[in-house]
Order: sequence, then structure tokens, then C-alpha cells
Amino acid sequence: MASIQPHRVRPGRGTELLLLVPALGIGIAGYVLAGLGVTDQVPPHAVAYAVGTTVLALVVHVVLRLRAPYADPVILPVVVALNGLGLGMISRISLAYAERGRADSGFADRQLAWTAISVALAVGVLLLLRDHRTLRRYTYTAMVAALALIVLPLLPVIGQTVNGARIWVRVGPVGMQPAEFAKIALAVFFAGYLVTHRDTLALAGKKVLGLQLPRARDLGPILLVWGVSLLVLVGQRDLGTSLLFFGLFVAMLYLATERTSWVVIGLLLFVGGAIAAATTFSHVGARFDVWLRALDQDVYGREVGGSYQVVQGLFGMANGGLFGTGWGQGRPDLVPYAESDFIIASIGEELGLTGLLAVLLLYTVLAERGMRTAIGVRDGFGKLLAGGLSFVVAFQLFVVVGGVTRIIPLTGLTTPFLAYGGSSLVANWIIAALLLRISDEARRPVPVVRAVPTPDIGVPVAVAGRAEGADGPVRSSARTAPDDPGPRPDDRPTEHIGGDDR
Repeated sequence: MASIQPHRVRPGRGTELLLLVPALGIGIAGYVLAGLGVTDQVPPHAVAYAVGTTVLALVVHVVLRLRAPYADPVILPVVVALNGLGLGMISRISLAYAERGRADSGFADRQLAWTAISVALAVGVLLLLRDHRTLRRYTYTAMVAALALIVLPLLPVIGQTVNGARIWVRVGPVGMQPAEFAKIALAVFFAGYLVTHRDTLALAGKKVLGLQLPRARDLGPILLVWGVSLLVLVGQRDLGTSLLFFGLFVAMLYLATERTSWVVIGLLLFVGGAIAAATTFSHVGARFDVWLRALDQDVYGREVGGSYQVVQGLFGMANGGLFGTGWGQGRPDLVPYAESDFIIASIGEELGLTGLLAVLLLYTVLAERGMRTAIGVRDGFGKLLAGGLSFVVAFQLFVVVGGVTRIIPLTGLTTPFLAYGGSSLVANWIIAALLLRISDEARRPVPVVRAVPTPDIGVPVAVAGRAEGADGPVRSSARTAPDDPGPRPDDRPTEHIGGDDR
């Protein structure tokens, strides 16, 4: 007879500490090799850089040991490795700009400062958020916050237009992209909304041509998000953010309902809106021209909205070949915004196709561990939140790499953890902290439950920490209906705005 052996879940902090060694080594080696390749000498602050990045990683590791001991042991090393690679490449491009006498060559130090701020905020999330289900209380608050962040760049005075896209907010010397934080708030709202209405969205409605169509009142939220996405596309001239927001909602709808019809409906709505915008608005049409006719002379030679950036990025990756030119041996600085929008092309040139595939593999591992967390966590809200956050990182990477390689039209999104930009780095470290918090709950072993002896005849009950009676079956005197399925988890939100409480 087969027997079931109990599986002991190990916290995994030792594994995490072991994986942090090569993760830190990748970033430190990149920083040193970039200095050697550009200036033929080790950077003067190499030791301070190595100590600083190591301390930051160890601080997060210690906090996880104390506050989230069962958190996934792979997420932190992968994030540290990606952040380190980004710092190394940004430092390399900064040195190249300095050699050319450009005044804007000091962004490497700023990115290092933003890394410290991002890690501090991630630690704050781990310390203050003891249970991810607390976020569910703020379902509709998150929706309001997300919509406010989305429209913030459209306001006068504080809204700023950069490179034709109005996605920046600047107050004095401090600037940020609110959309980076809006995607986290939207993930919280979608998870809270969908966990309540998933049965209605999955089962209600009629079937047309094999597609399960929702009822009109259930279609309202997706139409609202579709409208807001198009507002972003039109008002802010930002195709990437619009695509990211709408893709996040459709993906979380599919996770909640497992209905392919929602994916089809979502794709039809977005493709229709994008085509209409491309034919109506010139700045959107210019992006499609660059995508379809990048090598045409009239498109390449445009002073504004041309394909020069895309073509130079493609030439740089072609120059890198299979193994790359080596750190500091290429010319990624010839590509406009090589440290931010086109950092993938910079990595492809100096690390080659092999290095670029390794970077993409790291992102694949990060997304896989996030989805694994979504499968393992025991509550519906946590499943949807972890799945949505993992998807948004993977989808943002696809949009960026797809634009750089001309698979899809170019967008203004940044590569998570790699690209220069404080808003992006802070938001993605917060996403990593949320995934770590949820994974702690997902991997934490369930308390042992054993029977409690009671003096009366009744239905057996089980309570943690009590031994089974020695005189046969243990019963309870409580009267329970024969068809009572027992206690059910409460998947209702604690915050409501009108409507029935179902």
C-alpha cells in the first residue's frame, strides 16, 4: 500500500544568500569591465560601489529572514542581477558621454541613488505590509488613485511633454512618470474587483459563435478601462502605457474567468481603437510608419518622428553579433536614449545575442516565480494580484523588446530594473516586494490540524494542536446539516461603493 509522506517546506533563505553571490558578482563585474573598456582603468569608486550594492542586497535579505522567512528564494537574486546589469550598462554609457564632452553624463550616479531609494521603499513595503490581503480593503481607493495618476500629466503647470509624449509630472526639481505607479494601483483594483465578480463574468451572458459574451452591465468596467486607455493614447501620445494598462486588465480577466472570449474581445477593442487612432492622429500614425517603413529614406531622414533611433539600434545589435563587442568596446552611445528606452539595444551590442538571451532568461525566471506564487497562494485576491504583477513585468518587457526589434511599433516604456529612470526603478522594486510578501504566504506551511476529543456524540471536528482521542472516533455534539459543506473562505471585499453585497 502506498503511503503519503509529509513534505517539509524549507524557508530557503540559505539558498537565497547563495544565489546573491553570483547576482552581485554580475553587476560588480559589469561596472568594473565597463570602466576598463572605456578608460583602460578600474573605476576609482569600484570598491565603494561593490560594498554599497552588497549592503543593499543584504539588507533586503535580512528583512526577509525576519519578516518573510518563507518568501521565494529566487526573486530577490534575479532582481539584484538585473538591477546590477542595468547599473553597469548605464555607467558605461555615462562614461562614453563624458568622453564626448556631453553635459548630461552624470545620470549613472543618479541611478545609483535611485537604486538605494528603491531598495529602502521595498524594505518599507515588507515591514509595513504584514499580510497582502490588507490591500483588498482599498480596492476602490486603488481605482481612484490609479485614475488620478493616469490623468495627472494632463494637468497644466505640473504636466510636462518630453519627446512628444505628455507622461511626466514635475514639481520643482523632482520629476516622475505617474503611470509607473498607476499600474500597481490598477493591479490591486483589478484583483479586488475580479475576485468578487468572477462568477458573473465567467458564467452570465449568451454564447455567440462559440464566444461567451458578458451581459451589458458586466461589460461596463472593461469599457471604462478601454476608454481610459484610449484617453492615455490620445491625450498623452503614449502608445506603450495605453497598451500596458489594457493588456493588464485583459490578462487579469482571463486569470479570473479562464474565458478565452475575454481575450478575443479585449484584442478586438484595442486593435480597433489603435487603428482608429493611427488614422486620426498624426503622432500615432508616425509610430506606425517607423514600424512598417523604418529603412525608407524619407522616414529615416525625418527631423521629428523619424526612424533614426530604431535603425541605429538595429545596427548596434547587428554589430554585436553572437557574443558582443565586449563591455566598453561598442558604440551604444550613438543611439539616442541608449541608457533608457534603448538599453536593450546597448546590451545586445556589447554582450551580443548570447548576453541578451541570458537577460531575457532572467526575466523569464522572474515571471515564472511570480506565476508560481500565484498558483501556490491560498486566497483568490492573492492569486490575481501575484498573477497580474508578474504579467505586467513580462508584458512590459515584451512591449519594449518588441519595439526595439520592430516586432511591434516602438513605445516609450522602460525596461524593468535595467533602464535609467527613478520612477520605473522604484515601481518595479515595489512590485518585487509585493511578490515576495505574497510568496511568503504561498510557501508557508499549513498548521498541523488534529482532532479534539469531546464528551458527546456528534460530528468530528478538528482543532490545531490537540491530540486525537484514544477511544475510537472523536465526535462533537454540534448539530450540523448533512449537506453543509463546512466553512467557506470569505472572498468578498471589505470596501464597497454601492451595489449589492454578494
